[in-house]
Amino acid sequence: MRYFFVRKVLFARYAVGFVFLPGGFGTLDELSEVLVLIQTEKVHPFPVFPLDRGYWEGLLSWMAFLEDQGAIGPQDLALLTPLDTPEEVVAALKAVS
Repeated sequence: MRYFFVRKVLFARYAVGFVFLPGGFGTLDELSEVLVLIQTEKVHPFPVFPLDRGYWEGLLSWMAFLEDQGAIGPQDLALLTPLDTPEEVVAALKAVS
């Protein structure tokens, strides 16, 4: 799509879930935006699947630290369901759609 913002809006509007593959700053940007949109109830809650637990382990540990510090709640951390294989993703998406 020509405009980045339009792409983001359409993805959030019509998604049944989000799968985040290992990536860099752009991926972290998308992940944090999706979590904030769900947390602030700007979009309906939908599953967020970081793929490859080993890759996301550091970020998930840091998010657990944020929960321990009271910066986020357990319900916020529960928005993420880390998975390891594409087959797990397909099964999880079928379960919610």
